Amino acid sequence: MEQLKPLFIIPARGGSKGIPRKNIRALCGKPLIAYTIEAAFAAGGTRQNIILSTDDDEIASVARQHGLETPYRRPDTLGGDTVGSREVILDVMDWADCHGTEYNCVVLLQPTSPFRTAEDITGCMACFRPGETDMAVSVTEAAANPYYDCFEEDAAGMLRVSKGDGLITRRQDAPKAWQYNGAVYVIDPAAIRRMPLGSFPRRVPFAMPRERSIDLDTPLDWHIAEILMARGNTSA
Repeated sequence: MEQLKPLFIIPARGGSKGIPRKNIRALCGKPLIAYTIEAAFAAGGTRQNIILSTDDDEIASVARQHGLETPYRRPDTLGGDTVGSREVILDVMDWADCHGTEYNCVVLLQPTSPFRTAEDITGCMACFRPGETDMAVSVTEAAANPYYDCFEEDAAGMLRVSKGDGLITRRQDAPKAWQYNGAVYVIDPAAIRRMPLGSFPRRVPFAMPRERSIDLDTPLDWHIAEILMARGNTSA
């Protein structure tokens, strides 16, 4: 198998509605983004192939304080909350191409997953097969199972189980369902140039436990993360 040459991308725009300034807000004494920077370095990243994508001077400054150089600057046109991950990734790829960076996969690491470990990153990368997969993505077991306790309304407004005949009475008998946890995306550069992430036909999962799959999107998420870290209930 072709040896992986990753381009690590850490997206961290300045604006945040759910948790203001969350990327540099202190979580148990350390800026949130520092957890991701440290994990990227521990997973084999270098100052040359870890790229911070930010439009914010303060975020860039904090990243430099934690050992990450910041030669790339996200354009203001990609700073809004309606801009998708694909546009951000493509702009970094274009910059890397212009600066002679060699890579055959893109590893997207969102700062909102502070419990993700270096082993999670390398484990997801090990699931990626150049030329055979479009993306390897970290997942966790879904909180609701479409065969068991996930329902939709029918034309009459009645609840019907989302998948199957509704006869499964024990969750453990239902087919396992997964959901993205937002921690690691290992992406084929050619695939993302052709289509959005959601259109990839060849996606393979890398399972992570729920306790390391917390994605910080709301103040409640942040509060839970603080409690878990303070109690030492995770490996972060």
